[in-house]
Amino acid sequence: MERKKRAVIAGGGWAGCAAAVSAVKCGLEAVLLERTDMLLGTGLVGGIMRNNGRFAAQEECSALGGGELFSITDECARHRNVDFPGHRHATLYDIALTPAAVSRYLEELGVRVEYQSRVEKAEVSDGAVRSVTDGAGRVFGGDVFVDATGSAGPQGNCRSYGNGCAMCVLRCPSFGGRISLTALAGVSEIQGKNASGGTGAMSGACKLLKESLATSLVERLEKTGVAVVPLPEELVEDHLAKKACQQYALPEYRENLILLDTGHAKLMAPYFNLQKLRRVPGFENARYADPYAGGRGNSVRFLAMAPRGDSLLVRGTKNLFCAGEKAGLLVGHTEAIVTGTLAGYNAARLAGGNAPLTLPRQLACGEAIAFVREQMETPRGLSMKYTFSGSVLYERLEQLGLAVADPERIRDRVERLGLTGALRPPGT
Repeated sequence: MERKKRAVIAGGGWAGCAAAVSAVKCGLEAVLLERTDMLLGTGLVGGIMRNNGRFAAQEECSALGGGELFSITDECARHRNVDFPGHRHATLYDIALTPAAVSRYLEELGVRVEYQSRVEKAEVSDGAVRSVTDGAGRVFGGDVFVDATGSAGPQGNCRSYGNGCAMCVLRCPSFGGRISLTALAGVSEIQGKNASGGTGAMSGACKLLKESLATSLVERLEKTGVAVVPLPEELVEDHLAKKACQQYALPEYRENLILLDTGHAKLMAPYFNLQKLRRVPGFENARYADPYAGGRGNSVRFLAMAPRGDSLLVRGTKNLFCAGEKAGLLVGHTEAIVTGTLAGYNAARLAGGNAPLTLPRQLACGEAIAFVREQMETPRGLSMKYTFSGSVLYERLEQLGLAVADPERIRDRVERLGLTGALRPPGT
């Protein structure tokens, strides 16, 4: 019997999980290497889905045949159709329930997950990755590979470009900092800039222990999913230029404390001085859950991205794809799932001797992948951040009529292009 082709995926965040799901669905054996003891990466403290153009991207990806992980976030939703400043019809998933639900799904699907397996070496010959080796000396050979290692960490980068290690959910001190498979393959990576001209950008939100907030504030959060608390002028901190999430770089996020209920209270600021925070009514006992040093800083991201084409094949390699933040200045879980799904699917196509698929620009997902790649080839584009939910990419999708929030219209658009179920193998 012919040996099953194998995909090896480095990084178990949303992008890596989506790549593994896609690869297995298309008949490959999938090995997912995660350097920590939990899946989802920044998705462990994320929680925002379907806001603004992410609605269209999620529905498109589902119509294309890649909706399994989106179904899980919908099933684990704490709140639906939430509006908050600059954003409409958001779904907020429960950050406590979702990671375990994803883990169970991957296990049922047959994905082999190796925890505490940080890729440290790669064997490359003739432009193709042949195997990777983790810190324990285990060797994982494969036919195709996906780099979903992200763009944040290790600690040295947070010291150099941020305010030092903020003890975030990435937990570099415990599990070692990120090591890029793309770099191990000998490919020179791209560094993003921030709005101030510096390198990288800070993660855009913190988590507060909900039980440390006033009862009235918690009740409002749990009833509506959102709370907007005006700040006295003397307590205002302006970190908007430092945010990776430029869709939240709006005056409302400087002048107010904006909280979302994802299980913890998600504070939509990269960081906020704890002593100042405790002077705001309702926050007298406030305590950070992530990062633990959320009064001082946050993790720095977009320091290591792969040059790639629109099929997400890494340039200069023959069998290495990229997804999530590794695929560019893309912010968010929806963006990670979309690129991960395509990367895993194209890895399977390549392993089967077929040319990778490029999504057409008549789709929000295809336009995002191509537009971000184009923009990153310009100096100005490297200082921007791109997301379906705001800023320059969302504005472009709105102009092109691709950011609709109508599932039927979105499914019709995919069908007219002849792409319904395109990311599934034939006959499924």
